[in-house]
Amino acid sequence: MKILMIVVLVIYSIALLFIFAYSITQATLIYRYLKNKRRKNLNEKDLTYYPLVTVQLPIYNELYVVERLIDTICQFDYPKEKLQIQVLDDSTDETFDIVKAKVEVWKSKGINIEHVHRSNRIGYKAGALEAGLERATGEYIAIFDSDFLPHSDFLIQTVPYFINAKVGMIQTRWGHLNRNYSILTKLQAFGLDAHFRVEQVGRNFHDGFINFNGTAGIWRKSCIIDAGNWQPDTLTEDLDLSYRAQLKDWKFLYLEDIESPAELPPVMSALKTQQYRWTKGGAETARKHLKSVFSSSKSLGVKWHGMIHLLNSAIFLSIFVSAILSIPLLHIKIALPEFKNFFYIASLFGFSFFILLTMFFVSSAMRFKNTLSAILNLIVTFPLFLTVSMGLSLHNSIAVLEGYLGKKTPFVRTPKFNLNKNQQNLLRNKYLLPHLSLVNILELTLAFYFAYGIIKGFQSQDYGLLPFHFMLTLGYLTVFFYSLKESFTSPRT
Repeated sequence: MKILMIVVLVIYSIALLFIFAYSITQATLIYRYLKNKRRKNLNEKDLTYYPLVTVQLPIYNELYVVERLIDTICQFDYPKEKLQIQVLDDSTDETFDIVKAKVEVWKSKGINIEHVHRSNRIGYKAGALEAGLERATGEYIAIFDSDFLPHSDFLIQTVPYFINAKVGMIQTRWGHLNRNYSILTKLQAFGLDAHFRVEQVGRNFHDGFINFNGTAGIWRKSCIIDAGNWQPDTLTEDLDLSYRAQLKDWKFLYLEDIESPAELPPVMSALKTQQYRWTKGGAETARKHLKSVFSSSKSLGVKWHGMIHLLNSAIFLSIFVSAILSIPLLHIKIALPEFKNFFYIASLFGFSFFILLTMFFVSSAMRFKNTLSAILNLIVTFPLFLTVSMGLSLHNSIAVLEGYLGKKTPFVRTPKFNLNKNQQNLLRNKYLLPHLSLVNILELTLAFYFAYGIIKGFQSQDYGLLPFHFMLTLGYLTVFFYSLKESFTSPRT
């Protein structure tokens, strides 16, 4: 039994060590961001000439949002003769007819737009982008997912930065059309803001690996081809191509000041779909590129940040493992008093929490431009964000493990809603078909498991893990509640 307890301590320690290493890396990104936030990507802002640009719109069954997407892109402030728009349509429902009609309307107005329809989804999004690239006439390729509504001057603002021949890709910051729709969308915006401000800027200003976020960015076509084109062997084709391009020494730029608004998933099932694809795809990409990053000619610091970046999704696995083992830990502390010094050392990992808190404060401060408002936002939102993130740790850990083990699954799109047009789309969305699964039952079970941890903490008068167990209990209950509610309110087929 003692050996088993020691094994638990070792595994718990490994999980905490990864969380600590991840947090220290985040701390350096915070420092870099604060140091460089006033620095701008100096460039000639006025186009002296207008190069050919192709805008690709990869879609699959986007009934509710495709029309507004096409209308937005066709009104770009860019010379018509220099702009090609491709609607890369893999749809199998009435979206096809909607796109066909909308494309004809804009063609009649002199817009160079084409409807590229595939009768299969070979390669999913990566396959559609690769097929579109074969027909693309542009020197540069801008890409937007169906839930994005970029500003009309997007190309005017981004294309000038390609004056540097080494620049292969430019990424802009995501905005949030429905940030205040619900608690769920507020928490997503809160988390994404930290990535699109602190993380992306912190990596980019020190020539570290950053990633194209799949949309709201623009590529040099020759960079895509030189890096091996789009490949469908991971669920994050964007992250995969980003690393292949940067390993071939292409330079990426991140433009924090240029915002591209988009709609956030307003329901738990859609959020889970998105999270699954991101976390599993991140694990698949890590499996594919970690060795290449480690053996590259990049500096040691760039390598380290690149490897931690690729291992981002493993943070969920580390949180899940440390959470599961935290309750046996309460018993081990009583059974093995000779290890009391270990538990004092383990408590130092609370520093990780402080680093995370700092990162989100910096992100909030940049949004509100007012310290008091940023602090109030942090006090209200940060605990809720951590709680729901913990509640998603089982779901995301499964995705991460599947990615590391090489289990292949289809690319599942995130349902889109267009809530600004019709609030009833939330309940009538035909693509939203959530149902209670074994994972949901396990989430409820874990809520009771961590509730036991709260009780055990009081019984043993060991209060150190109480906040952790309280957030885990509430987080899993919240995720289960949303899933249960949606299973009863969504349309049936």
